[in-house]
Parts: sequence; C-alpha cells; structure tokens
Amino acid sequence: MTPPYRPRVVDEELDELLPALAAVALEGAKGVGKTASAGRRAATVRQLDDPVQLALAAAEPARMLDGAPPVLIDEWQRVPAVWDLVRRAVDRGAPPGSFLLTGSAAPGDAPAHSGAGRIPTLRMRPLALAERGLGAPSVSLAALLRGDRRDLSGGTGLRLADYADEVVRSGFPGLRGLRGRAHRLQLDAYLSRLAERDVEEAGHRVRAPATLLRWLAAYAAATATTATFETIRRAATPGEGTEPSRATVQPYRDALERLFLLDPVPGWAPSRNRIARLALPPKHHLADPALAARLLGVDAGDLLAGREGGPPIPRDGVLLGALFESLVTLSVRVYAQAAEATVGHLRTKGGRQEVDLVVERAGRVVAIEVKLAQTVTDGDVRHLHWLADRLGDDLADAIVVTTGPDAYRRPDGVGVVPAALLGP
Repeated sequence: MTPPYRPRVVDEELDELLPALAAVALEGAKGVGKTASAGRRAATVRQLDDPVQLALAAAEPARMLDGAPPVLIDEWQRVPAVWDLVRRAVDRGAPPGSFLLTGSAAPGDAPAHSGAGRIPTLRMRPLALAERGLGAPSVSLAALLRGDRRDLSGGTGLRLADYADEVVRSGFPGLRGLRGRAHRLQLDAYLSRLAERDVEEAGHRVRAPATLLRWLAAYAAATATTATFETIRRAATPGEGTEPSRATVQPYRDALERLFLLDPVPGWAPSRNRIARLALPPKHHLADPALAARLLGVDAGDLLAGREGGPPIPRDGVLLGALFESLVTLSVRVYAQAAEATVGHLRTKGGRQEVDLVVERAGRVVAIEVKLAQTVTDGDVRHLHWLADRLGDDLADAIVVTTGPDAYRRPDGVGVVPAALLGP
C-alpha cells in the first residue's frame, strides 16, 4: 500500500515558481520524494527510469517534450540531451509552467547541465522534522531572519528518545511506515544499490563495492565533524588490510556528491563582515542521518546507551550528538532554502570559536548552535555572543536548538528552541 502523501516545504516553492517560470528542476537523492511532489503538478509524465520510456527517449529525445503542460521528465539525467532540449524550448519562449525536470544525479558533464538563467534548480532533501507530522512548529526560521527578536513560545512532548528514533527512522518518505527488520533491510538495499549500481551509473566504475561502503562508513563516522579526507581515508580500513588509495577515494567522493548522498555544509565566509582566521573546511553530513546510523551498525537503543559504531573518528561528544546535529542540519537546510538563504558553519583556525550553523540571507545572519541537552548554560552560548560582537546589527538572531520541551528567550536574548518546534 502506498503511504499517504506528506506535504513538503518545497511544495510551496514549486507552486510559487511554476506559474512564473517555463521550466524548473527538482534534484536530490533517490527516495526523497521528488517524483511524488512533481507528479502532483504535472499533466504529462515521462519516467525515464522505465525501460520502455528510456529506450524511446534515447531514440528520439524530442518526443519527451510532447504533451499537455506541465510536462514532467523524471530522472532526466538518464538522457542528458533532454536538458538541452528543454533549455532550447525555454529560449524559444516556452510559456510558464511548461516543464518540470527531476533528477537524482547531477551529470559530471557540466555543459549538459548549463541551464543557468533558463532552468532554475531546487534541492529536495529527506523529510525535515517539520514535515514528519511530529507536531506544529512554533518558531519560523524565516521570521528569525527578519530580525524582529520576538518572544519565542511553544512546547513539544518529544524527548531525547524520540529524537534518537527519528535519527534512525529516516526522512525517506517510503521508509516511514516500516519498522524493525523490514526497515533495516530497506536501508541495506538502498546502500547496496548505491555501491553496486548507482555510482557506476553516475560515471564511476566500482571494482569493489565493499571498499566503497567501508569508505562511506568512515565518512558516516565523521558526521558533523571537519575531519580531513585523509583521516577518513585512513579510517576506512577493516584492520587486516590497507586503506583505499587516494586515487580510489576521489572518484567515490565525486560520484557520491553527484548522487546527492554526501551533503557537506561548507565553511561560512561572511558576505559583509571580515572575521579573521576563519577556517573553511566542510562539515561532513550524509543526505540522511539514518544512512549514517545504518552504516555504523547502530540503532536508537545503541545511541541512547552511548555506544559507538564503525571506524574511530575523533569527535566532540557522543555519536548521538553528531547524528542529532545532522538531523537538525537537514531540517535547517530545508527551511533555509524556502527562505532563499544559504547555510554554512563557522570555525576559526584552531577551533577556538565554532558555530554549528550560520544561515545568511542578504547579509543578515541567524546563528544556530545545536545541543543534545534539555537545558542551555552560559557556556553553550559563548560562541554566539562572540559572533554577535563581530557582526553587530547584521546578526538577525541567535538560537540554540535542543532536545528540551519549551521554546523561550534567555535574558541575554539568545533563543532556545526544541528541534521539533523549528520550522520554515
């Protein structure tokens, strides 16, 4: 039985853009719900993951554009010529709402994907917390970006065990109804297909899928850290062999990024303020923290017991803290895209100051710390105050996202927001 459709934040973005633009592309990892969201808006659907339609498209790509609009071309990257055909149709004056394209892999061939100015792209990620039916968010990221510093309110019944469950349960809509062994088998199947088929389809031959999965497990162990790729490569060693070579790992990284499976948060470079000694390595995240948990062989009970899994990668705090930060990061990126904002992280050289997430729109910043705790101490907000001193009025707001029950403002003005209460 097909699970009921869950409304997505990106739905409102599509509904705003389609009446104004001739073509819109929706991209993201397999299983995030692109086809379901786009299909609800399409009058004609061309599914290029269907062998028959794929063969027809390869023989005569232009046929894919025929039909009542909007025409949805699903998994367009399987016939890259389709992108250029749509681009040329836009150049010739196709009316608004003509085409929707969805893709689960960005081609390594940049010219085939050069629709700048003609085909804007939206990223679709797994379900954010606000999309999972866990309660009504009471704190809007868009409102925080406006900088009115309003009072914060709202309560949630979710506690630490619930967030641990959400980490492993996954934001892939098709997995939400599964539990136990069926859920684990579906995650294993997703990862196996990735190693055995998807990476090769993205342009890199995988001679040893087990080696790729070992490297991916090491990357999962580095979740929410800025560990170097050399550290990750060395950790991808089962103990009795040698780590994969640099020449092996680099194509893995490239292919996994094209498949939207790696979703690193870049180091933040301020658009208007100069902050000395910023370090800009990415902070590592997979598309869904449930994939990281599965790669590391841990379930919610393991996380709550403080048990680690997978290769040893240095991190501050417990694994659950890293995966909770990844869950919050996924959610914040969904909300930030809807607000036309970017997301980065801040770390000075040597790590003396760090801010987990920096959301920026038009030079205005919301700084976010993520804490696996119900309460917030003065020590938890010291880096937020450090950043406020440097940004001045450009800091629209600062919050700490927690596992606690209530949203409120501290006397120093920093907001405290339970993860389940933050929304778009």
